[in-house]
Amino acid sequence: MKKELIELRVNGRPHELAFEPSKLLLDVLRQDIELTGSKRGCDDSSCGACTVLVDGIPMMSCALLAASCEGQEITTVEGVSEHGSLAAIQKAYGDWGGAQCGYCTPGFIMTVKHLLAENPEPTEQEVRAALSGNLCRCTGYSQMYQAIKAAIDAEQKGMAAAKWNRTLIVSFRAKRGICSGERPTTADQRSNDQRLFYYRQAHCHGRRCRQDHRSW
Repeated sequence: MKKELIELRVNGRPHELAFEPSKLLLDVLRQDIELTGSKRGCDDSSCGACTVLVDGIPMMSCALLAASCEGQEITTVEGVSEHGSLAAIQKAYGDWGGAQCGYCTPGFIMTVKHLLAENPEPTEQEVRAALSGNLCRCTGYSQMYQAIKAAIDAEQKGMAAAKWNRTLIVSFRAKRGICSGERPTTADQRSNDQRLFYYRQAHCHGRRCRQDHRSW
């Protein structure tokens, strides 16, 4: 079959590739782009080991034509890490033994990533429902649920810490502006700018009046 030149965007990077229109996304990822994290387990979209995100939605790459994903953002397990470090869900899987043999883990992680993006605080029932399309032949689901719970806790602590850090930065900048005379940056301090503007306006108006009096 004749190959076609198609551009796929995977993990934030464009890839211009020549492959048959009938080639599956899983094969393109593993063979052409050499991202082997996504696994082939069933070839009929029943095990979830090949799960990737296409525009943020979990899709079975073993049953999806690669050409149909042109112009869409594809995310594989290799793209889950944050700034070169393991994401919370990846670290939790390692800490709680959720990986076990590891073959199905990439598919589970992609499904959980989508779940937490849509629902940051899922109940256990919602977690079980979301993972119902992913199979683990090691029958180790209890460790996975513990890992997911740990990841949710870590994400919440991280968001709380980030919010606290932003508050400290704003407070520090406000104090620094008061001490050094820098232009205020917060909403409250902008009101000071307005008062200063009115003061200058009144001051200049008074000075003009005095000049006018001298000309009488």
